[in-house]
Amino acid sequence: MTVIVRALRADAATAPADDAGFAAVRRACVPAMLATPESVAFDRAQAHPDAHYRQLIAEEDGEVIGTAQVGVAYDSPDPGQGFANVYVHPERLGAGAGTLLLRTAEEHLAGAGATTVYSWVLDEPANLAFAARRGYRASRRAHFLRLDLAHGTLPPRREAPAGVELVSGSVYADDARPFFMLDAETVADEPSDVAAEFTDYEQWLAETWHHPLVSQELTTVALVDGRPAAFSLARTDGAGRYASGMTGTARDHRGRGLAKLAKNDSLHRARAAGCTEAFTGNDAGNEPMLAINDWFGYEVCGTEVRHVRELG
Repeated sequence: MTVIVRALRADAATAPADDAGFAAVRRACVPAMLATPESVAFDRAQAHPDAHYRQLIAEEDGEVIGTAQVGVAYDSPDPGQGFANVYVHPERLGAGAGTLLLRTAEEHLAGAGATTVYSWVLDEPANLAFAARRGYRASRRAHFLRLDLAHGTLPPRREAPAGVELVSGSVYADDARPFFMLDAETVADEPSDVAAEFTDYEQWLAETWHHPLVSQELTTVALVDGRPAAFSLARTDGAGRYASGMTGTARDHRGRGLAKLAKNDSLHRARAAGCTEAFTGNDAGNEPMLAINDWFGYEVCGTEVRHVRELG
C-alpha cells in the first residue's frame, strides 16, 4: 500500500471529506486540542498570506492517516521562523507517513524563506527518536491538562472584589478592540521559543475572535474600573468539550488572583452550558498557571516537547 502526501483540497465537492479526515487524526493524536471539520476549513481560509500556511495530509488507499500544519510565524519580530507540527494516527504508525509529511513541510518552508523550523513532538520515546533522527533538538516542554466537568467538583464561584466586575466576552461582540489590546499584552509575555506580537486588529478578529471554536458567550473578562484586566478565552467543539484558548492578566493587575477568578467563572459557564470535560495547556515552566490549574483540579493528560532545526 502506498502513502501519498498532499495539501487539503479547497473545492466544495472534496474539501469536506479532507477536513473531516484531518480533524479526526488530530483528535486521535491529541485529544486535548479541539478540532472540527469547520475549524480546519476556517484556519485555511483565514490564514494571513504572509504565514504561507499549509495543511497537509498523508493518505493510504484513500484514508487520511496523518496530518501536518505548516507555516511561518509572520507575527514574530524575528524573521524566518517556521513551524511544522506533524501527527500520525496512533494506529497507523510505521507506514512512512511522518517522514513524508515532514519532508514536504520542510520543502514548503524553505521555499517560503524560513530558516528555522519549530515542531511540537509528543513526549513518547518513538516520537522523540523520530525527531532526533531528523536533526531536531529538544527545547521546552508543555503539558496538556484535563478536568472532568461532568463528575468533578469546581471551586465555588467567588464574589468579585470591590471595583472588579466579571462579564461575558459577548459584551465585546460588536467592538472587541479593548479585548484585543489585553490579549496582545498577555501573549507578548507568554513563555515561547518564538516571540509573537499582535498588531493587526482586523487579522486578530478574523483568526481569533470569529474562530468557529471560540465561544464569546463562555469567555469571561474581569473588568477593573470598567476596563479589561484579565480574561479566560473559551473554545468549544459543540460535542461537550471545552478548552481554555488563553488565560491572562494585564501587567498592572497581576498578583491579585484575577485570572483565577475569570477562569473559574468561565468553567462554571461551560458546565452550565452542558460541557462535560475541559482541557487546557501549560508551558512546563509556567509555574503560576500550573498552580492555578492544579487548584481547579486539572490533571496532566499528555505532554509535548518543542523541537527546533535549522534549515539549509
